[in-house]
Amino acid sequence: MFHFFFVPLSIGLAFVVAVMETIYVVKKDVMYKHMAQFWGRIFLLSFAVGVVTGIIQEFQFGMNWSEYSRFMGDIFGAPLAIEALVAFFMESTFIGLWMFGWDRFNAGIHCAFIWLTSIGTMISAMWILAANSFMQNPVGFMINAKTGRAQMTSFGAVIKNPQLWYELPHVLFGAFVTGSFVVAGMAAFALLKKKNVQFFRKSIKVSLIIGLLATVGVVGMGDVQTRYIIKEQPMKFAATEGLYKDSGSPAAWAIVSGMDTKNHKTDWSIEVPYVLDILSYHKLQGNVKGQNAINKELHAKYDKKFGKDMNYYVPTKTLFWSFRTMAFSGGLFALIAIVGLIFNRASSTLIERQRWFLWVLGICTFLPFVANTAGWFITELGRYPWVVYGLLTIADAVSPNVSVASLLTSNIIYFCLFSGLGVVMIVLSRRALHHGPDDLLNAPDDAPYDPYGKEAFSHE
Repeated sequence: MFHFFFVPLSIGLAFVVAVMETIYVVKKDVMYKHMAQFWGRIFLLSFAVGVVTGIIQEFQFGMNWSEYSRFMGDIFGAPLAIEALVAFFMESTFIGLWMFGWDRFNAGIHCAFIWLTSIGTMISAMWILAANSFMQNPVGFMINAKTGRAQMTSFGAVIKNPQLWYELPHVLFGAFVTGSFVVAGMAAFALLKKKNVQFFRKSIKVSLIIGLLATVGVVGMGDVQTRYIIKEQPMKFAATEGLYKDSGSPAAWAIVSGMDTKNHKTDWSIEVPYVLDILSYHKLQGNVKGQNAINKELHAKYDKKFGKDMNYYVPTKTLFWSFRTMAFSGGLFALIAIVGLIFNRASSTLIERQRWFLWVLGICTFLPFVANTAGWFITELGRYPWVVYGLLTIADAVSPNVSVASLLTSNIIYFCLFSGLGVVMIVLSRRALHHGPDDLLNAPDDAPYDPYGKEAFSHE
């Protein structure tokens, strides 16, 4: 979860910065160049922290999940290797050229560097999600009868996995929402101090336009992905809707529900008629299967292999509220983006006078991380009890020689390390925002630029 704070942030910030620099190249307005440089500092911080937290996860595969690594290594290793050798090196190469090439290349070539960096982050996400999609929907493999391991039979099938191409656009649009609202929110906090007003107003305009378009994309792809999940992982979908019994037709959508997870029933709920049918099937009729019926089907399908004592019920309350958190966030992002763009019209100073809205927009700096985490909970916890759906359970995936004490110790160490990295990220980002873009705005146009110069994160 902590690693996923920084993945969408770095993908989104790279895209926002690329758009800003593109506007500079097209319009020749040096303000947009300074915007790309200033917000690029926050992007570089997020990229660095994301890399460090990602490396630690690689160690966890071998230490805590050795049985998973043994079972999945032949398949999981391929996309991860390509991600590291192609996408990550692409990001690293062009991010270096972009960081230190401002006064060494012409504007168009330099702009290409940040776009290649941004594309590299998206390609990196694609390969990681290719591995994750196999865990959700295994394709293109066989089980070796001698070793019991999964072996890839078709690399093309793994890449063409429908789960990947429903999941990837949703994640990328979510990343663009994250990057845009982090920029807009931080700019709103800066506007409260009424310093560099035009700089931060333009930052808000660019980021909210991206944020609004990305919100439409994330909602649209979320709808497409949901209808896919209804067919492929019906237990996950039923849990997001808090359904234990079949909904019947027409199906009502529960705004809130009181669920008894021990006895697998819903005690009460406040519902809106027909809405679940609209969300599920885009029509006003249709039955949605409940968890109790799905549980019986899964037992009939898997009891011979995994035994009758398996529990196929997922964490229903977590998924139910995560889905509503995600849906509420999407609506709020769209509303705030529209209001912000109206307030921030070039002919008006309304946004500078509406301090309440600047506070709301500033608080929205943190909301994308809540929404992304809720979405990741649904993706990962929704396939319980599987690590690889239908093939390998969580219980069978853990390392057999790892004790509770060693797990507790290592997780405490990771937590402290990650918390330290998070604090450093927040402190340096706040320091950069507090210092503002004065060093960029007041420097000569031909002055050399160092994104890590002492003036970039000055605390004075």
